[in-house]
Amino acid sequence: MRELIEQVFRRHLHNDLFDTNTDAAILPMLPAGSFPALTSDGFTVDPLEFPGGDIGSLAINGTVNDLAVSGAEPLYIALNCFIEEGFERERLERLVGSMAAAARASSVKIVTGDTKVLRIGEGGGLYLATTGLGFRSPDIVLGLDQILTGDRIIVSGSVGDHGTAILLARKQFGLTGTLQSDCASVLLLTRSALMQRGVRFMRDPTRGGLASVAHEIVRSTAKSVRLFEHKIPLRGEVQAVCDMLGYNPLYLACEGRVVAVADPSSAERLVQAWRDLPGGEDAAEIGVVGEDGPYVLLETELGGERLVEELDSDPLPRIC
Repeated sequence: MRELIEQVFRRHLHNDLFDTNTDAAILPMLPAGSFPALTSDGFTVDPLEFPGGDIGSLAINGTVNDLAVSGAEPLYIALNCFIEEGFERERLERLVGSMAAAARASSVKIVTGDTKVLRIGEGGGLYLATTGLGFRSPDIVLGLDQILTGDRIIVSGSVGDHGTAILLARKQFGLTGTLQSDCASVLLLTRSALMQRGVRFMRDPTRGGLASVAHEIVRSTAKSVRLFEHKIPLRGEVQAVCDMLGYNPLYLACEGRVVAVADPSSAERLVQAWRDLPGGEDAAEIGVVGEDGPYVLLETELGGERLVEELDSDPLPRIC
């Protein structure tokens, strides 16, 4: 185990705070007056490597994104790895290298962690668990309790890309394709959003997708959410796969998108700001918060209306 940690994890993840000879990372003080922000997550994607990413980049970006949509600046990550006995050393090297690259891209440091080996049959090759630490300025106020009637709902890009890419990577139902997962850091998007004072709330639509975020808003506010189908950015490949297999793209996971709620004037400015950023080219205002509720309503392209039910089961297991 010592050899594995030194030759794989320390070699790829080394930084000035990463010390494999201690039981705890001693971190610098957070900026004066800021609030600590802490998140924790687990990652079990299948397959472990997919077009546009892998479990390594997914874990780092997912942790960074949870902090970012909370209005925080990510700083440090603790990483726990559960490796199934017999897992290929070369593959592990690739995945740890991918973690390191994702951490560098978001300027975060992996500072501590743990490694366990599971017996054959007890794991899906590799499971990861992370804890992320950052800080948030006291001037930032975000939350479901800030949402008001008439606020607009914005998404930073096309929805359902990750869930569809995972489905295609499994090569089930005889389907193949070149669609890439949207797995990426959203830090640039959230920093841009925080410059708009009318932004009330942000969330990354991972498991359960856009529809689940809409229902989260409805449950917490007792208001309604009206989504406009013709405004929701959706790639043709995603729509085609969903049409063939009976999936609803509104429920499919995204791993590099932000859903935001903002007042009308801020929403318009935010859409334009996001479109000027890498990864935000397809940003769009896609809905509005109503007074009556609680329900989520989709206004269809043909002018009809239908209720969007809350997801009661996971359409694609082991996607993030």
